[in-house]
Amino acid sequence: MRSVVRWALALAMLFAGVSHLTFARQDFQAQVPDALVEKGPLDRDAVVVASGVVEAAFGLALLALPRERRRIGAALAAFFVAIFPGNIDQWRKGRSAFGLDTDRKRLVRLFFQPGLVAAAWWSTR
Repeated sequence: MRSVVRWALALAMLFAGVSHLTFARQDFQAQVPDALVEKGPLDRDAVVVASGVVEAAFGLALLALPRERRRIGAALAAFFVAIFPGNIDQWRKGRSAFGLDTDRKRLVRLFFQPGLVAAAWWSTR
C-alpha cells in the first residue's frame, strides 16, 4: 500500500508540476499569497513557475531515487506544509481557481493538506 501511495504522489506531483508550467498557470497564481509578492522582487508567475519546477522534481525524485526515499518524503511533507499558507490565503481572499468558487469549497480543501503531509511521510518510510 505504501508503494501505491508513493507512486500516486509521484505522478500527482509530476502532473502538478507540468500544469504549473502550462495549462493551469493562472489558476495556480490564485494560491500565491499577497505577502509573498507585494514588496518583493518576485511576481506571482515567477512563484508559480518555480514551484512547478520543484513539484515536478519531487515527482521525478520519488520515482528515480529509491535510496533517498525517506529524505525525499520528509522534504515533500515539509513542502506541503510550506505551501499551506497559499491555500489559506486563497480561502481568506476568496480567490476562485480549480473549481474552488465558494468559501465553503476553499475551506474544505484546507483539510486535505494534512492528508498530503501524512501521505508523503508515511509512504516513504
